[in-house]
Amino acid sequence: GPYVFQVMHQACVNLQCEGKILMDDEALNEGELTEPKAVYIDTEGTFRPERIVQMAEALDIDGQKVLDNTFVARAYNSDMQMLFAEKIEELIKSGNNIKLVIVDSLTSTFRNEYTGRGKLAERQQKLGRHMALLNKLADLHNCIVLITNQVAARPDAFFGAAEQAIGGHIVGHAATFRFFLRKGKGDKRVAKLYDSPYLPDSEAIFRITEKGIHD
Repeated sequence: GPYVFQVMHQACVNLQCEGKILMDDEALNEGELTEPKAVYIDTEGTFRPERIVQMAEALDIDGQKVLDNTFVARAYNSDMQMLFAEKIEELIKSGNNIKLVIVDSLTSTFRNEYTGRGKLAERQQKLGRHMALLNKLADLHNCIVLITNQVAARPDAFFGAAEQAIGGHIVGHAATFRFFLRKGKGDKRVAKLYDSPYLPDSEAIFRITEKGIHD
């Protein structure tokens, strides 16, 4: 839904709020959380600096500090999207402590460029390379990678999920945790965890307010 980008904005803000970062102290090196920075690869033009400031001020965080610590790259096609992901390594080597990488959204540029069954194999191969690079960044630099993705209706689904994620198994296997976000009653939204290596399926209800995301 159109509200998913708000979750990504909240993640950028929460990165600058030490009390909101859940971490395993033993897994962190000294200085790991000094000036943490985010990279936001925006493929749909949804990044809103004014929304970042609004969310930050609600948590008594300097909104400008969040923006200064967030690298935003607008990708208009899949080549740009992949190039920006490759450049993250250079940002880290030049002294930026990148701890959060967001791709919003993962598959939209690929879907627009590779239409029809004849292009499907090429699209999936390229998408697989992109996901492999993002996973490598997460593993080598101990950073969180958040990707948003669209779902498509399954007209053949009589039982089970009536919607499936775009990108198929390549995206599914590359992601560690998978959440499905949907609209609930009134102003409620529901986040359903449906794929995790060690957690059971579960749901959480949240709201999107002027101040940000709240449970």
